[in-house]
Amino acid sequence: MLTLNQFKPPSIGSPFNAWNIPPQFLGLPDNEVHVWRAELDVPPERVNSLQQILSPDERARAERFHFQTDRDHFVVAHGLLRTILTRYLDLDPAQLRFNYGPYGKPTLTNGLGQEILEFNMSHAHGLALYGVTRGRRIGIDLEYVRIDFAYERIAERFFSAQEFAELCILPEAVKPRAFFNGWTRKEAYIKARGDGLSFPLHKFNVSLTPGKPAKLLSVLEDACEASRWLLCELEPGPGYVAALAVEGRDWQLKSWQWLDS
Repeated sequence: MLTLNQFKPPSIGSPFNAWNIPPQFLGLPDNEVHVWRAELDVPPERVNSLQQILSPDERARAERFHFQTDRDHFVVAHGLLRTILTRYLDLDPAQLRFNYGPYGKPTLTNGLGQEILEFNMSHAHGLALYGVTRGRRIGIDLEYVRIDFAYERIAERFFSAQEFAELCILPEAVKPRAFFNGWTRKEAYIKARGDGLSFPLHKFNVSLTPGKPAKLLSVLEDACEASRWLLCELEPGPGYVAALAVEGRDWQLKSWQWLDS
């Protein structure tokens, strides 16, 4: 029988890959961070039911995708976000209303105390991850590892000089994983800040060598900033790389596998 899993020392930065069945009654203390893993390939009738709980603007965004699979994944990802958040709130999923920051980060609208519930989501290649916590900023990023593109050229353009130099000296066999380590950690951090790419990726340094702890090493314009955050490497499944960035160091991580009905 699966039991609750607590990742007590996230500062160690070791990969976290235990995805557990959530309890029926799920609490979220201030010192916990919950991460959910969900499959996005579901039967058409489930896609339709999740579409019904989306807002008009979410449905409109879904319709902009050219391919049906992409539309369905968007609907399921956003429908499950609403469903997961209501595990912590006494509301119907369709009742949730979102505000969006200047760079697109969603937050719940004020009222009923839910404004202290912080969350972030990411989905890629039929899989989604959701991070949920209270009273602290959070960002999560998920990528499917590809080797058929010029990742070194992208790293040279967007990574810091320190990160690019670290990538270049690694064996060729591990460079794609190292690139995605760096990319997801950087994305998770700027998503947590809510700054989007207005905060240049080369202005801070993260670890990226496979096998080494995930860490925000430095932020060039603020010597104290790195100490305010913890990065955690997640292992959602073969072929994927993911990272979690959370404000503060006084939290525990629990991870849940969403069982869709």
